[in-house]
Amino acid sequence: MSVNAPFTPTGNTVVFTANTSAPTPVQASTTGGLGSNQYRIINAGTSLVFLGYGANATTATAGAVVPTSSNANCLAILPGTDEVITFVPNAYFTGITSSGSSLIYITAGDGN
Repeated sequence: MSVNAPFTPTGNTVVFTANTSAPTPVQASTTGGLGSNQYRIINAGTSLVFLGYGANATTATAGAVVPTSSNANCLAILPGTDEVITFVPNAYFTGITSSGSSLIYITAGDGN
């Protein structure tokens, strides 16, 4: 459920470093109940990150690829950005770069 309000954290914050090989996926758990499926994603680095995400670690890992054509579950996160995006509750995340590395913070919550 989308909420037209400032972002309210309803779960943990996870962090990983995206490099040219994707790290083990991390789970951003939600405690806000059904509908707590929005995530604040901060790319605190200087590299473009291709975010892999999904309902489990396997799906997130499969999506963490540098796209050369169409790839499911892959989302480009620009360097130095802060976005709120909707995914499934309790989602898993990982990411990869084509060069360099970036620190990624993800917090589960509600709002925009």
